[in-house]
Amino acid sequence: MPERLILKDEICFVPVLHGRAEFALAVRWAIAQYNPEFIAVELPRSLNRAASEVAARLPHISVILCRRGGETTYLLAEPTDPAMEALRTAGERGIPGLCIDAETEGYPENRERWPDSYALTRLGLTAFAEPFLSSPPPATGLDLLREQTMAHRLQELAAQGRRVLFVCGLGHARRIMDLLDRPQPLPFSRTGAAEACPANLNPESIKEVCNELPYLMKKYEGQRTSPPEQGGPDREDLSFDRLLIQEGLFREAAGDFNKATGEEVKPWQYRIMRRFRRNWALLMGELSPDFYQLVLTAKGVGGDEYAHCFYKIAVDYPWIRPEPSWETVSLSAADLGRRQKKVSFFKPLRRTRRRLMPLPEKPLARESYPGQWAQMWASGGEGICSHPPEDLIIEKFGKMSGRKALARLAQSNRVVEPFSVSLRDGIDLRETLRRLAEDKIYVYEERNRAAKVGAVVVVFDPDGEDGRERFPWKLTWLGEHQDESDMAFYATLPGEDLVGPGISRCVYGGLVMTYPPLRMLDVWTDPFFDWARSKPERLLLAGADYSRERVIAYLAKRPPSARARAAVQRMGRQIAYLPLGMFSPALLQKIRYFHVLSGHQVRNYAEEYIGKR
Repeated sequence: MPERLILKDEICFVPVLHGRAEFALAVRWAIAQYNPEFIAVELPRSLNRAASEVAARLPHISVILCRRGGETTYLLAEPTDPAMEALRTAGERGIPGLCIDAETEGYPENRERWPDSYALTRLGLTAFAEPFLSSPPPATGLDLLREQTMAHRLQELAAQGRRVLFVCGLGHARRIMDLLDRPQPLPFSRTGAAEACPANLNPESIKEVCNELPYLMKKYEGQRTSPPEQGGPDREDLSFDRLLIQEGLFREAAGDFNKATGEEVKPWQYRIMRRFRRNWALLMGELSPDFYQLVLTAKGVGGDEYAHCFYKIAVDYPWIRPEPSWETVSLSAADLGRRQKKVSFFKPLRRTRRRLMPLPEKPLARESYPGQWAQMWASGGEGICSHPPEDLIIEKFGKMSGRKALARLAQSNRVVEPFSVSLRDGIDLRETLRRLAEDKIYVYEERNRAAKVGAVVVVFDPDGEDGRERFPWKLTWLGEHQDESDMAFYATLPGEDLVGPGISRCVYGGLVMTYPPLRMLDVWTDPFFDWARSKPERLLLAGADYSRERVIAYLAKRPPSARARAAVQRMGRQIAYLPLGMFSPALLQKIRYFHVLSGHQVRNYAEEYIGKR
């Protein structure tokens, strides 16, 4: 059902939770719907001038210094605070924005638990506020003083025959509405007005003291450019959803993490992070996690470097221009009476220790202008080649995969039986202990002892199953010497991700390695393999065709198709399937990324660029 305004005579009430973006959005929607002639907010009257000044500077975050009796308190002016949004919108519309609260001293800090503001996205303002309008929380003496003062000033504004919109705390709305049923005198108060002045907030303090994530405030500013009528808190309008914004933050951090380390955040890691932060928030009685929980989620699933990338993006805030005539203050969470939690990031050291006589470090050449390396790559050279250290890594991985495949094949062909005449290849202690009640000794016999692996097929991504081709580059690469294998692979196009002059980073989709080298024709144009329906099938058939040994190691998320297995069997070969989950994600990530050089001369300096990534 559509959202309704909360009206009391000619006054439109907007009950809010202070500092929450969803309620700032609700304020904008209510102003657009009601079109008021006055906007009043729950702030002390002495802050009128200072609050209007800091609200006019938004989205640049400022702070109001309130000095009374030698003590200073602070009020943040953030774009996602409902009261500041109301004053900001009033200034943009050219209508009066007024602070009408009483001057109080020693007001107790409210520790009451409030519902998570995320519920406003789904329920709407009326349904969210209904329980508090029907049964408000208990009030203190200072609450009654403030509410009588605000009711008196609202009646003064309404007496002018003007439409008034009032932004107040969720716990005060019902009692103020009841006070408006009868004339309210201005209550006596001995508390003097505080001296209020605006000030700049140190950009470093933004990381610590804001009510909302700076990243979320940036998204709110983007949402603010849309028409207010389309940005309201209706249930159907989920355009500002903090859980989706957090998901975008995790993915944006993954991009920086990939650029810094060459590693990817896997889909299963995203699923774990969603479940982890949801469950943690529910354990704390909330619907959405706070910043501390988000950082620890990123750290627990993606590691310290990923969490550090997440943190840097989350606290980055672009609007930090100071007002020259204002003083600049640095604040901490303790200055605002908030509890702090510490998180440490342990990033790996990428540089050597300082020495007595530091070795001169040659600076890396950079692009003279954007796109210079791309032009150099497009102009071509003497041909492409691989990066030798990465060749050693992939060859070592191939040999290790072959040993694992033979071990797995031997395990599947192992025969276990009760001891009768011969001990065969030895006593199977596991089976003997498992069947101890039978009072028998079990022995085992290994088969296929003479088998060897002649080819290794690795499929990271089958590619094309969803109709999109992510790895269009198909190549057959011959070994340069007897210690290297022939390789056919499909990968991302060279030249798309340049990390240095003549150095392109690529990603394998799949590959096949066969031994010995210098025997493989171009697998991708050979008509003998044209009946293969996919790239992994073509690689598997090529491995079986070129293998001199009987066993083919096949590493993938899923086993090969029955059609491909039958073809390999007709070739007299046997497939030893290894799930990719048997290998650590860090190892697979290290294998999957490789570099292509535009010529042998690039090998002279390639390590300087590749080693620093």
